[in-house]
Amino acid sequence: MNLPIVLTMGEPAGVGGEIAFKAWLLRREISAPFFLIDDPARLTALAARVGLDVPVVAIDAPEQAAAIFAKALPVLPLPLPGPSEPGRLNPVNAGAVVESIDRAVALVRARRAGAVVTNPIHKYALREAGFRYPGHTEYLAHLAGPEFTPVMMLAGRGLRVVPVTIHMALTAAIAALDTAGIVACGRATAMALTSDFGIEAPRLAVAALNPHGGEGGIMGREEIDIIAPAVVILRREGITALGPAPADTLFHEGARAGYDAVLCMYHDQALIPLKTVDFAGGVNVTLGLPFVRTSPDHGTALDIAGTGRADATSLIAALTLAAEMAARRASHPDGG
Repeated sequence: MNLPIVLTMGEPAGVGGEIAFKAWLLRREISAPFFLIDDPARLTALAARVGLDVPVVAIDAPEQAAAIFAKALPVLPLPLPGPSEPGRLNPVNAGAVVESIDRAVALVRARRAGAVVTNPIHKYALREAGFRYPGHTEYLAHLAGPEFTPVMMLAGRGLRVVPVTIHMALTAAIAALDTAGIVACGRATAMALTSDFGIEAPRLAVAALNPHGGEGGIMGREEIDIIAPAVVILRREGITALGPAPADTLFHEGARAGYDAVLCMYHDQALIPLKTVDFAGGVNVTLGLPFVRTSPDHGTALDIAGTGRADATSLIAALTLAAEMAARRASHPDGG
């Protein structure tokens, strides 16, 4: 995979720029060069503020990134319309945050970049500026088109989890849970484990919703009426699916050896174990898209932005995984 990775701006008041600097300083750990879509003036000032010796070089096209990457951080310019201060949201910059995502996706779909890695956005700030999508996953689905059904995976050391319902209140997530949605997530996950992660015969564990797996219907019937039928359908399609299994026994070390990914019924059922097992190195991966997209599994961290304390471990993992996934897709363009 000879194409560079494109890294989006993210919320300019957050830690995205700082972790990009630290990832560049550790660039030998990443198997492909990357470039940012961002404001070079903002980044130059930020590097001086946090005391990181990272030269920033504006580029005219992604094709210039690889030659520059060894000596400087390549940046495809996207000037901010308003001032940017670490830790202080400025809603006038929301449009540039979204435009950075748009440009990144367009470059990958035009095969001028190999994968998209998104820096954290501030959902509330974007919503206040009129952005109508709950998060990256939903917006990337919009950009991909209606024929694609994106699925969010969180990947860390020894654990991959897929929430069937994502950015919604817990009561709404339970109401939205259905057999078809679980099956769609299972199909997409199994396909991605093969095409993007190189696992020939993926094994899926399927979490129960209720305590003790519902205790035969005593503590809820979702396992009987919704989840178990999905497991049956996945098995009939030739996918190894196990469950529904009580969530409180699914994530210890011994259990994790028995599967390649877990389908979880709601957001925190997936993210709590992932962040417990690998808080610093977790990666958000969007499956089911016509392009590779990963992201660090943390937020904008406004409270420490501009201090130089931000940890780039998750971004480095996201860049590394994006390069690996893009290389597998490049070598098997038919998805096989």
